[in-house]
Amino acid sequence: MIDIKLIRENADFVKERLSHKQFKTPETVDQILQIDEQRRKLQQALDVVLNESNVAAKSIGSLMREGNTDGAEALKMAVAGLKQQEKQIKEQLAAAETQQQALAIQLPNLPHALVPAGASAQQNEEVKQGGRMPALPQGAAPHWELIKTYDLIDFETGAKIAGSGFPLYKGKGAKLQRALVSYFLDYNIAAGYTEYSPPYMINADSAFATGQLPDKEGQMYHMEADSLYMIPTAEVPVTNVYRDVMLKAEDLPIRMTAYSPCFRREAGSFGAQVRGLNRVHQFEKVEIIELVEPQHSMQTLDAMVAHVEQLLQNLELPYRILRLCGGDMGFASAITYDFEVFSAAQERWLEVSSVSNFESFQANRLKCRYKNAEGKTQLVHTLNGSSLALPRIVAALLENNQTPSGIALPQVLHSYFGSGVIS
Repeated sequence: MIDIKLIRENADFVKERLSHKQFKTPETVDQILQIDEQRRKLQQALDVVLNESNVAAKSIGSLMREGNTDGAEALKMAVAGLKQQEKQIKEQLAAAETQQQALAIQLPNLPHALVPAGASAQQNEEVKQGGRMPALPQGAAPHWELIKTYDLIDFETGAKIAGSGFPLYKGKGAKLQRALVSYFLDYNIAAGYTEYSPPYMINADSAFATGQLPDKEGQMYHMEADSLYMIPTAEVPVTNVYRDVMLKAEDLPIRMTAYSPCFRREAGSFGAQVRGLNRVHQFEKVEIIELVEPQHSMQTLDAMVAHVEQLLQNLELPYRILRLCGGDMGFASAITYDFEVFSAAQERWLEVSSVSNFESFQANRLKCRYKNAEGKTQLVHTLNGSSLALPRIVAALLENNQTPSGIALPQVLHSYFGSGVIS
């Protein structure tokens, strides 16, 4: 959530940055400021009433000691009137704060200065390409055909059990999933991340804190009877470990990694763009999350991007890194880099990771603060990245490494999978 002080002191700047995120109602900023002015006046009026009430209350005791009971009784009546005023002002103040909060949570995070202008993915900037494009054998197949050839995933039975978009991994397909998860976690732990195994359901407070609510309410699976949501990513429960926590400077940075299934209701269209593993409602992902001091967050973002890049290099996959434009970024993000791998059989790029700096936006909702070296209380900065999302990694591994004798896995997976080939 954007700091109200920033809105108050730099309203034009806030509107200008919001326009880069294609925010369509800049008048919301003016409404917030109008209510903020009303709220501040009410607070001033409340302070006056409280002061008058305190002074009068102290005077009552003095008058009683002097034997001036009439004066004391008159002051008691005055204090009673002040108490009624106090009650009314507090009710008005609470209503103003509620109204201001309802408007403030509609504002997305402000994009960083490095974020390019643009309304859609077509305006994203390619930062880098890496890896070697594979030379596929004649008659190369897309992953949804390879899955059937090697009996790795059963989409039909998954649909029978749950519905479309819920794949059933089996045999070597399940083993490949487990191998990738284990490798990703070990890679992250070796880099200094502490492993967590979070709940797969969250309450509304947790979803609000990381920016999923109210922005993505329709995309999450919601269990109304329990008022719980299935997690869209491990970022949400793991970041909430530090909700309502006061940290010390020496506690930072905090570096966490977690595996989880992810659940997303987002509807898909028909066609090759969403066939097979290209878009599913349940998928596996390993996440990295960091909490850092504000002055270190951009340096940390660069380090996280390099971390994910090395992971893709180890998997021997061709990839590219994109800096997202304002219109293609997430609600809570200040700056995001997407990683895509090239799927040779489909001849298209597949997103497999997003690495984002949220700056203080999530921390403001989380109420996650720390005492800096001077003893001043500040909001931390939060960052997260996919390290990595499995479905499209699996799709690219199958398609790019197909040979007449099987799927040749990259060297780093041999010990985890127990073999170098899926045959």
